[in-house]
Amino acid sequence: MELPLASAKPSPRAAGACRPLLFSPLKPSPLLRFPPRRPTTAAAARFRLRLRLRTSAASSDAAAPHGEEVFGARKELTGVQPLVESLPPAARTAAELAVAAAAVAAGYGIGLRAGGGSRAVAVAGAAVLGAASLAGAAALNSVVPEVAAVGLHNYVAGHDDPTNLESGEVEAIAKKYGVSTQDAAFKAELCDLYARYVYSVLPPGDEDLKGSEVDAIIKFKRALGLDDVDAANMHMEIGRRIYRERLETSDRDADMEQRRAFQKLIYVSNLVFGDQSAFLLPWKRLFGVTESQIDIAMRENAKSLYASQLKSIGRGLDIGTLIDVRRAQLAYKLSDEMAAEMFREHVKKLLEENISSALDILKSRIPDSLTQAVEEVKSVIRFNSLLTILSKHPEADRFARGLGPISLGGEHDHDRRADDLKILYKAYATEVLSDGIVDDEKLAPLNELRNIFGLGKREAEGILSDVKAHIYRRALAKAFNTELASVPSKAAFLQILCEKLQFDPELASKMHEEIYRQKLQQFVADGELSKEEVEALMAFQVRLCIPQETVDAAHTEICGQLFEKVVKEAIASVDGYNADRRESVKKAAQSLNLKMEAVIAIFSKALLADIKGELSPTVETEASSAASESEDDDEHEWESLQTLRKTRPDKELKEKLRKSIQKEITLKDDIPLRDRTELYEKYLKFCVTGETTNVAFGTAISTKKDDAEFLMLKQLGDILGLTRKEVQDVHIKFTEKAFVQQAEVILADGQLTEAKAEQLAKIQKQFGLPTENAQKIIKGITTTKLSSAIEISVARGQIGIREVRDLRKANFQLDSLIAEPLRENIYRKIVEEIFSSGTGDFDEEEVYTKIPADLIISAEKAKSIVQDIAKVRLENSLVQAIALLRQKKRDDVFSTLNDLLACDAAVPASKPLSWPHRES
Repeated sequence: MELPLASAKPSPRAAGACRPLLFSPLKPSPLLRFPPRRPTTAAAARFRLRLRLRTSAASSDAAAPHGEEVFGARKELTGVQPLVESLPPAARTAAELAVAAAAVAAGYGIGLRAGGGSRAVAVAGAAVLGAASLAGAAALNSVVPEVAAVGLHNYVAGHDDPTNLESGEVEAIAKKYGVSTQDAAFKAELCDLYARYVYSVLPPGDEDLKGSEVDAIIKFKRALGLDDVDAANMHMEIGRRIYRERLETSDRDADMEQRRAFQKLIYVSNLVFGDQSAFLLPWKRLFGVTESQIDIAMRENAKSLYASQLKSIGRGLDIGTLIDVRRAQLAYKLSDEMAAEMFREHVKKLLEENISSALDILKSRIPDSLTQAVEEVKSVIRFNSLLTILSKHPEADRFARGLGPISLGGEHDHDRRADDLKILYKAYATEVLSDGIVDDEKLAPLNELRNIFGLGKREAEGILSDVKAHIYRRALAKAFNTELASVPSKAAFLQILCEKLQFDPELASKMHEEIYRQKLQQFVADGELSKEEVEALMAFQVRLCIPQETVDAAHTEICGQLFEKVVKEAIASVDGYNADRRESVKKAAQSLNLKMEAVIAIFSKALLADIKGELSPTVETEASSAASESEDDDEHEWESLQTLRKTRPDKELKEKLRKSIQKEITLKDDIPLRDRTELYEKYLKFCVTGETTNVAFGTAISTKKDDAEFLMLKQLGDILGLTRKEVQDVHIKFTEKAFVQQAEVILADGQLTEAKAEQLAKIQKQFGLPTENAQKIIKGITTTKLSSAIEISVARGQIGIREVRDLRKANFQLDSLIAEPLRENIYRKIVEEIFSSGTGDFDEEEVYTKIPADLIISAEKAKSIVQDIAKVRLENSLVQAIALLRQKKRDDVFSTLNDLLACDAAVPASKPLSWPHRES
């Protein structure tokens, strides 16, 4: 529904069209007629685009459209208007005087003739015609403002580019017709032209503002010479039209479009009139909108314009662009906080584009994909570094808000993307450290990339450790047969490799062992080691500086399994352990390059497992050795041991065994003492427990237990060449183990009560264990239980300095109860509590002297721990304080600042701390 056309005829309505608005928003002024909202021709579309982007240079091959598309067609003059149009003001005045004179003369003549020559009648006739001519002249003059208004309309509508209209041109039109720009008809036309222009400049509801609308409107208003009050009335009139269109529509989408159009009108109007908008634009009174709705309109349109402005921000930041963006933000009336947030989101998207591109390249597996992906990551680091540098620029206050390093940590989808970011971080680290050298120049961008990706410190360190291990292994492979083979000091060469790569030597040693074990497994896959393979293994051992103990352990485990299989097959053979079997075992030991100690240990273990209570044919004993035992043995101090007493045969058994007397055999010189005592101990255990048989439900029951086995145990000791003292030591050890098992059950809670002491005394007497040994075992169990409980409490954070001091007062040996790493953890927890207490207190004597002394920690170690914690918390406390300040948590801010002061007291900052985001 269009508003009526502006009438060329003056009317009371027209005369008051530009007065302050005092009417309902549902009654639009008939003076105005707006053009259609959407253009119907291509020329109109181009013209509207030109109006919105008038600050841009026009295309050289595009002709400027005519103003009639905005202001309507040219108006035609009617009646006497063409005559007035053709006469300039001076000529029009002269013509009026001439007509009046002629009329007086004619009236005088007519009156003279009509009055019979009477002079009085002649004068009366002259007066009548003169008055009539003057009335006609007055009527002619009243048409002049209307003609001037038509001339103004036609001039502006016919202008090639209305945006280039100058105020002098409007004044010239008024002067041409001899009228004032404040004449009612002329001002009405000015208001009509202004309203049409504003309406044409504002984009429809479904389109965003371009940013040039405010300047274009202000320039056109100045060109027309229209004051703010009259212009504001036209803005209200446009608001009435949009408001009415919204009421008339029943479509939800159309309603939303009109709502957005109204919001854009509010935003543009408030910017056009600036500080005077609160008085000139009564949105709340005329349209019932709230203050919050106005704020939303201002904020959302400012954000839309600022988002368009941010598109000029690319990865190659320059100071001029940042200054322009800042100026645009101020012009758009966007808050610094919102601008900073939008800027950070914009640069995050730029970073994410590089990251996504890098991941796509990396996953594509195309040639040089790693190199190309790393280049994308380097772009990310360079861009982030540039953001950081510019945030610290001396003129950073003039730059766009939000400058500073970016981190993707905390984003809603960060956890989902964490694996991809780790892959990319590993790829970058692999490429950067590929030369085997790690220095600060490389670690700095790696740390920066870790912060950008939002990875934890441990996560990043784990990835770097894997990368270094891979590079170290590759360097070893490359130098193994060249440099490493020729250098005189292998250890020095390996140490230099570790230092260049900043690789942990302990991890390197473990890698060397792993490499050796892999080679050994590869070589023995066929069941034997050739001479060449043995030499190759020796080269690995020498060049990788692998200790002999490690090599022996690897051979014992890997080759021992194969040898044990051969031994078991030989023993279990139906033909018995004959010469052929013995030769096969010997050959297996030689082909696997096993040491004699390992061979004996494996063979003895397999042989003992084959014993089932009967003497082996190869194990010959002499029963007379048992009969000839001296009666003095009964007086030995260890005679009370039940297991040792049972090795003394009675007369009947002695007589029975006397018939099987054979030549004495001893293995004293063939098997090491440790292995002989182990064999003896295992058979002793069999004598005590007997044979067991597995039954249903995983239960084992004893099926054979004969005291005669103890006599065979005595004979086994003789065969093994064990002395009386050595046999006694085995029995003592075995008895102590049995007592320990019983005592651990009784002292499970670590508490030694009177009832438990009596129960343990009975068990001690039953086993025949001396009191001194029993008490030592009991003390060890209680101490271990207490130590275990304390370690659990430390892990749970339940042990503090107060509990430590209580333990020392109770005469507990703290270093035996709590391991040094756990004591350091307690100290670390105490220091962290001091730096997070919010009091700001830091007592050097307490922290550096008293607490370390109580925890048995060196002063140097304590100071190192304090400094490490304080350095980390210094910057973190500043960041946390700023975050709390933004959340307006005042008390928490004070507490955090106190923590920062405590950290500074421990480790004074070498330079003032700074926050990268300086905000006004």
